[in-house]
Amino acid sequence: MPAIHRRSLLAGSAAALALAGVARAEDTPGVTATEIRIGSTTSLSGPVSALGVQARCQEAFFRMVNEQGGIAGRKITYIYYDDGFSPPKTVEQVRRLIEEDKVALLFNMLGTAPNSAVVKYINQKKVPHLFLSVNGDKWGDYKTNPWTMGFAPSARIEAQIYAKHALMQKPGARFAILYQNDDLGKDYLAGVRDVLGDRFASQAQAVSYEVTDATVDSQIISLRASNADVLLSGGTAKFVAQSIRKVSDLGWKPMHFIASGATSVAGVIEPVGRERAVDVMSSAYVKDPNDPAWDGDAGIAEYRAFMQKHFPDGNVKDTYNTYAYTVAQVLMRVLRQCEGRLTRENIMHQAANLKDVEVPTLLPGITVNTSPTNYHPLRQVQLMRWNGQTWERFGKIIAGSDV
Repeated sequence: MPAIHRRSLLAGSAAALALAGVARAEDTPGVTATEIRIGSTTSLSGPVSALGVQARCQEAFFRMVNEQGGIAGRKITYIYYDDGFSPPKTVEQVRRLIEEDKVALLFNMLGTAPNSAVVKYINQKKVPHLFLSVNGDKWGDYKTNPWTMGFAPSARIEAQIYAKHALMQKPGARFAILYQNDDLGKDYLAGVRDVLGDRFASQAQAVSYEVTDATVDSQIISLRASNADVLLSGGTAKFVAQSIRKVSDLGWKPMHFIASGATSVAGVIEPVGRERAVDVMSSAYVKDPNDPAWDGDAGIAEYRAFMQKHFPDGNVKDTYNTYAYTVAQVLMRVLRQCEGRLTRENIMHQAANLKDVEVPTLLPGITVNTSPTNYHPLRQVQLMRWNGQTWERFGKIIAGSDV
């Protein structure tokens, strides 16, 4: 065979393989030879709009990734829509993302009720529904929803840790529980019940609120009348902030634990007043950029440099941004583990096979771990207390399995 003919055949074969590669990429909606489409819904308006900054921060993060060459030669297109924390709007926007925008996966969608409204549809469509901005225990149910995975330690584990710590300080303590009337809030209730067991009825009083309520002042007044030693505020930022303010106004001094998702200094503490929140406790797994302990830390220095260059309009001290930056890094780890095979099946497979992943903005000793039977990427926390200036961590890293 003449050399020139062989070269032509080889060139033809290479071209065919290249075209086949493009075809395979395009078999996955949202993935082409040059693009990966990622979708999300969030609350840019409505009762928890303070948390919507996460999507804006992640938009900046993906721009940075694109500037650095993208993933497997592909640029990320990040599409997110405002659902105002309204489940019917979430349904509308998720259908739009999957059926019109043709996203490859959904990422960091905000809220228990919004995600609950669409989880069955997303799993029927077999779209990866990854690292949700929720705290519910049910988001680790890999049997019921194999295409869905949360990220943060669950609210139930958090509440178990709070209750155990409170009882160590005061055996026989009475508990007051303010909880959001949805799966998120009910997990906090369940966590305290797990620890108290048969004593729950005699040692605990619980009052719920709706996300449509204007305030929780009346609920706090009702719980104050119980003379409880411990108050747990299990809900989202707006209402946790209101509970801190009302407790201060009443001069009530319980051991006050708040949801870890509502500890933002910029979004919760400062609007309430730093002094009003003194001695409030919570749990952490992400480094707080407000904590002087991290002033020389390489991970926080990287985060600050990212914010300054790529998201200068964002508040570098807002821990919602730190969280968004952290979870985006984990998604990048998943996509890189795909090694260019960006099918929905492989994306989900890699998300369920993360082994001791260290992220520079997670607390030392806390790593990301998943498996086909573990859809709880983070199970470890450290308790912390607001000292008037910053969140001060205390005690050891606690794993949920130890509780």
